[in-house]
Amino acid sequence: MNTHLQTHLEPLPRGIIIAATPLGNIHDASPRLRQALAEANVIAAEDTRRTRNLASALGVEITGRVVSNFDHNEQSRITQLLEAATSGTVVIVTDAGMPSVSDPGFALIDAAHAQGVPVTCFPGPSAVPTALALSGLPVGRFCFEGFAPRKDGARRGWLESLRSEQRAVCFFESPHRLVDTLEQAVEILGPNRRAAIARELTKMFEEVRRGSLAELLVWARDGVKGEITVVLEGATGPVVDIESLLFEVADRVAAGERLKAVCSELAARHGVSKKELYDAYVAARY
Repeated sequence: MNTHLQTHLEPLPRGIIIAATPLGNIHDASPRLRQALAEANVIAAEDTRRTRNLASALGVEITGRVVSNFDHNEQSRITQLLEAATSGTVVIVTDAGMPSVSDPGFALIDAAHAQGVPVTCFPGPSAVPTALALSGLPVGRFCFEGFAPRKDGARRGWLESLRSEQRAVCFFESPHRLVDTLEQAVEILGPNRRAAIARELTKMFEEVRRGSLAELLVWARDGVKGEITVVLEGATGPVVDIESLLFEVADRVAAGERLKAVCSELAARHGVSKKELYDAYVAARY
């Protein structure tokens, strides 16, 4: 077995370097990130002030140019940065984590590949694998969904699409919208679907909450602060067709039970949408 470990840093390569920055704990900064900040010809930063503060905290003196590269200007930066990368080194960094993963960077990386400009990555922190590892859920197969949709209708449709997803699902959410998302998730995915909510990863007040969606909703209603990453367990067991439940709804309503109560209980038991079951029953006119 080859046990050789490289113990020295190679010179920075020409082209584009995607460099991950700490999520919160500065000691997660890699030696190669420090080198990139110190030696790059150009640093394309999501927030130039935060990048300079990071370098200062790491004891690194930036010798190259630092230019802003964020959501609203990254398209206009592409030509300038690619020109710089043909003769030198351009490093892409964001405020925290891995560029292009729900952060700026994709547009430049895509253009660099298309034009044959070398692209490499200095690996490091990312909220996605960190939250997956901490979740304690089966995450051998997973999908990443970025930020949950903000608007109610779009979020509802998105959650509907996850009802039968058998892979674990990881996504980001704002603390201000977390309760709304969990309320819809309980309704659409069922209260018993397991999940984990990780907040303030690698920081002093890091916290990971695990439980059913219903349990997590109760917890979140007390107020949650910080940056949120959610891991949702994949669907287990067969997916139940709503149409197959209508006869049971009809029988129980005929026996005197309230329609809404029946739909709520069956939806929770089978992991289907209470609203869809109710609407299907009304539309069928039993």
